[in-house]
Amino acid sequence: MNILVINAGSSSLKYQLLNPETQEVLAKGLCERIGIDGKFTYKAPGKETIDAVDVAMPTHSEAIKAVLDALVDPKNGVIGSMKEIDAVGHRVVHGGETFACSVKIDEKVMAALEECIPLAPLHNPANITGSKACEAVMGKDVPQVAVFDTAFHQTMPPVAYTYALPYEYYEKDKVRRYGFHGTSHKYVSQRAAALLGKPAASLKLISCHLGNGSSITAIDSGKSVDTSMGFTPLAGVPMGTRSGDLDAGILEYLMNKHGYDIDQMLNVLNKKSGVLGISGVSSDFRDLEDAAPKGNQRAQLALDAFEYSVKKYIGAYAAVMGGVDAIIFTAGVGENGPDNRANIVSGLEYMGVKIDREKNNVRGQEVDVATADSKVRVLVIPTNEELMIAMDTAALTRK
Repeated sequence: MNILVINAGSSSLKYQLLNPETQEVLAKGLCERIGIDGKFTYKAPGKETIDAVDVAMPTHSEAIKAVLDALVDPKNGVIGSMKEIDAVGHRVVHGGETFACSVKIDEKVMAALEECIPLAPLHNPANITGSKACEAVMGKDVPQVAVFDTAFHQTMPPVAYTYALPYEYYEKDKVRRYGFHGTSHKYVSQRAAALLGKPAASLKLISCHLGNGSSITAIDSGKSVDTSMGFTPLAGVPMGTRSGDLDAGILEYLMNKHGYDIDQMLNVLNKKSGVLGISGVSSDFRDLEDAAPKGNQRAQLALDAFEYSVKKYIGAYAAVMGGVDAIIFTAGVGENGPDNRANIVSGLEYMGVKIDREKNNVRGQEVDVATADSKVRVLVIPTNEELMIAMDTAALTRK
């Protein structure tokens, strides 16, 4: 079964064609600068790589057509015709309270996605556009599935998702904790259960998705019970350019002092804060790790603040669940940052966490880096959101 996975942004579109049963990736790539000048990238094993070539893409429909043309190209393609694409799976950022699982897209689902636009005004319109573009190019006979970043977290209890605001803001305006990276957290929690040889229903897991965007999730019996991101992806730990948790009174203070309007203030919080803001060096953790040993104290402070915040969430979520069986590290920093992992779990020995420094010296590998006598396993699991999307899509559309 061949599933085309689409992750549409406002001016970009990532794609993969893969077989969820064999986990083989047939082709993948990126459409960039949609609506501007159009750049197209295509990679397939054993085929010629197309790297950021100019392709006219005034809309997402042209981007989808460029993807399909490459996939069926007689010389460089990987399938004979579009008929070999069984279904399309779309990453959708926000499903609100409406969607607690992946769903086949129909008119009712599309209308519900439209209603969720105020919750994710930068992302959901692009996700909707991607689905409409696929239908325009491929026709209505090819089933499409929406896989939501927020769905995995819909199992959180009210005590975890309710903000201490006047309750009418939840009732009327749907202001609550939603959480994100759900597809990643779901995937690595399932892989953790497989690695540990235990059913997910018997495990208490803390999943640390650490990258330019980071979130921590408490997973009890296979279900998300709390997560660090909130109403938006701005909450939680300090990230590449996002502030993470902070006192909301700071906004009023800075807006009054510097004459910022709300858009300028949110631009600071989303694009100029996090480890970039603390360090003044970069939002890339690799740059910070280069600068810190050379005496850059702010780069070191940024790393320390990030690791300290992740550690606090781990401790909090262990308390919420009444223990933890395994801590999972995933995403760019989680998978490739042995020093970050070691620093985060340092001091958690009282919880029974012991890390093997030699085993931990790995990047991008699925491995248990805890010592043999550690009461809590420490797992490095590369995330695979595209495979998770493809698996959900296959399950919903398999004939």
